[in-house]
Amino acid sequence: MIFVFLMNQQADKNSDLSSQRNLLGLSLEELRVELESLHIPAYRGRQILEWIYQKRVTSWAKMLTLPVALREDLEIRYPLAFPEVVTVSGSHDTTQKFLLRLSDHEMIETVLIPASPALYGEDSDRRTLCVSSQVGCAYRCKFCASGLDGFKRNLRTEEIVAQVLLVEKISGERINNIVFMGMGEPFANFDHLTRALRIINAPWGIHLAARKITVSTSGLTPRIREFADLPEQIRLAISLHGATDAVRSEIMPINQRYPLSELMEACTYYVERKKQLLTFEYILIAGVNDQLEQALALARYAKRLRAKVNLIPYNRVEGLPWDRPSQGVQRAFLAKLREHGVAATIRREKGHDIDAACGQLRRRQLYGL
Repeated sequence: MIFVFLMNQQADKNSDLSSQRNLLGLSLEELRVELESLHIPAYRGRQILEWIYQKRVTSWAKMLTLPVALREDLEIRYPLAFPEVVTVSGSHDTTQKFLLRLSDHEMIETVLIPASPALYGEDSDRRTLCVSSQVGCAYRCKFCASGLDGFKRNLRTEEIVAQVLLVEKISGERINNIVFMGMGEPFANFDHLTRALRIINAPWGIHLAARKITVSTSGLTPRIREFADLPEQIRLAISLHGATDAVRSEIMPINQRYPLSELMEACTYYVERKKQLLTFEYILIAGVNDQLEQALALARYAKRLRAKVNLIPYNRVEGLPWDRPSQGVQRAFLAKLREHGVAATIRREKGHDIDAACGQLRRRQLYGL
């Protein structure tokens, strides 16, 4: 077979490569259609994706069931490119944080939380990857490091998917739980997020069960409704952090646009559509949102939606004034929720000593650290 469209072409560093599409950003159907347009049998699409997602190869040269000429030609057309690993930081609790450099030299972080019987109990083999969806963040939650340097750009589909494959390759372990709780607001990058979710979930892709994937949002209510209408049964977590508008608006500017009444209506829509457990994430900040009045208000929302509550003692961020409550205050807040019939736990941080815990992710190399 002669591949006229690319035969004998060289990869010119100065040429316009705008037509290239990273293979990690394509679905099976998209790849098939594109291959057919190039007069390549559609069945090659499944072969190619099996090499990537089942056999975990990272280069075209290793796809040995494909003809050499085809491999060489498609490598030019569809680069299989991964971010560069700048640093890997290891915590005393074996959490690992990966600083990754993208093709335009922007930086993101992703965190691997290893299996932990003490943390997960019966799910002690859970290996969780905390995935980023944006470079920086525009939502300026006042307790979070990710937005301190502003918003740079959305991650592309392939940059989201690559985080999973890259960490698996480096760690030598298969990820069996993914949370979109890294840098950025996932729902502000909705199109690339949902494309990546389908690749992660699909049988021809990474093939991780939907119930093992959780997306966290600070409260973009229109996107919560769109997310509820997707066919995939992916879990949703709400970064709540305040149970009254006054408190939530103080630390989360998004609440001024989407107040709690609208947010709870969208959450109700999600629960009714998905018939799934909803999670409220609630960072406890000393003197800000740790009062028992907040616990009572939070309990009312959680009971109405049959939501689980994860309490997260604040993780300190350099340059921010907040602190975590005492353990006594944490326990009292938890007890008040449970007293009112709410399923609630205190989530102890992992990776705090390497700034890899909740709210601490930031492009640290930019600060000479």
